Amino acid sequence: MTVPTSAPACAAVILAAGRSTRMRSAIPKPLHTLCGRPLTRLVIDACRRAGIERVVVVVGHESEMVRAGLGDDVEYALQTEQRGSGDAARAAEPVLRGFSGEVLVLAGDVPLLKPETLKRLVAHHRRASAAATLLTATLDDPTGYGRILRSPEGTVARIVEHNDATPEERTIKEWNPSLYCFDAAALFGALARIRPNNAQRELQLTDTVGVLTADGGRVEAVATDDAREVAGVNTRVELAAAAATLRRRLLTDLMLSGVTVVDPAATYVDVGVTVGRDTVLEPQTFLHGDTALGEGCAIGPFACLRDCRVGDRCVIVASHLVSAEIGSSVRIGPFANLRPGCRLADGVRIGDFVELKNTALGPGTSASHLTYLGDAEVGARANIGAGVVTCNYDGFRKHRTVIGDGAFVGTHTTFIAPLEVGAGAVTAAGSVLTEDVPTDSLAIARSRAVIKPDWARRWRAAREKHDGSDA
Repeated sequence: MTVPTSAPACAAVILAAGRSTRMRSAIPKPLHTLCGRPLTRLVIDACRRAGIERVVVVVGHESEMVRAGLGDDVEYALQTEQRGSGDAARAAEPVLRGFSGEVLVLAGDVPLLKPETLKRLVAHHRRASAAATLLTATLDDPTGYGRILRSPEGTVARIVEHNDATPEERTIKEWNPSLYCFDAAALFGALARIRPNNAQRELQLTDTVGVLTADGGRVEAVATDDAREVAGVNTRVELAAAAATLRRRLLTDLMLSGVTVVDPAATYVDVGVTVGRDTVLEPQTFLHGDTALGEGCAIGPFACLRDCRVGDRCVIVASHLVSAEIGSSVRIGPFANLRPGCRLADGVRIGDFVELKNTALGPGTSASHLTYLGDAEVGARANIGAGVVTCNYDGFRKHRTVIGDGAFVGTHTTFIAPLEVGAGAVTAAGSVLTEDVPTDSLAIARSRAVIKPDWARRWRAAREKHDGSDA
């Protein structure tokens, strides 16, 4: 009986140590975001989805900031000086000492890289028993990129950087996106032998190809038919272009799963957002962070949700929600603002110009207009009138307002927290309440009106007489 063996080990080294002055930013390039993820985090995620367990990120410029931004689920290596891509790859050797499988070496600025492409690269490398296999692409104008020089047999002979290429070599359209698969021993052996014999006076990773072929090693190439997938991001213009491509991918996947996107060019969805079938995303909808929408919802136009959980059959129009938990059959907006910590049960209605903060509303409760509820807990089937305010902050601490089931809160009621309103209680319009309201009670807290008959006529007459005497 043949005992199955596990697949050979594969690690990834992601180069993210450069300064990238073309971004013109105090933020390191690996941390610039598109579709809700840092640039280099998208490369890490592609490696994870390709089944690569060991991922080493080589950092240098602002290394501590980059580590904090990319997370602690990867290993890190430090390039102490900016001496080129070969030196950066060599910095990973101590971390991978003793590793004997394949090593993918990847640029950290290729956010559109697909896991299927990495799998294809590794599979080809193994079939060919190559010392190295690189991914290549073709452009009509590959200015700035290294060119692929092939042997008469069609294998890769070497890579020449654009600045070092002859005019004839610069006419070659096949270019190097800096995505490689190496045998680990071959990689680190070749890195030890490269020299800074180039225009930049740097140790270039591309020179390992010439070292390996000179030793008789086989260097293979896998071509991709989509140059956008492997294009690097070096400027904010390229960042925006990559984000548009990634966003289109995400929206295409949603549409194929049963979501209606009315205008993909005007809809913005982050990586990791999930949307249930038969939900409709209207134009100018923004779904950010860890957001999940249920089925049959209508979102937008002009809705922005970040880190929200939304149930089925909800309607959210022209509103802003952050870190909210929304039940099913909830209607929000237009022009509502839900700040962090809000929990809305099934059937809640939130109308125009309502702001909630750290507030829970029970099933069927309605707050339809012009209201602020902060640090509040409202029971089921309560009605919150227009202009209601919970005064939750005394200048030192926050205080809670608790409103019971079935309460009817009149227009322009002001609650000076902390206080509680019992179930079924009613507050009169215009009341300012500083004490608890018992169950089924009516609370009136306003001054009695004083009406003086004929006062206005006499006041106008006096005014006219005064004005005449001044003349």
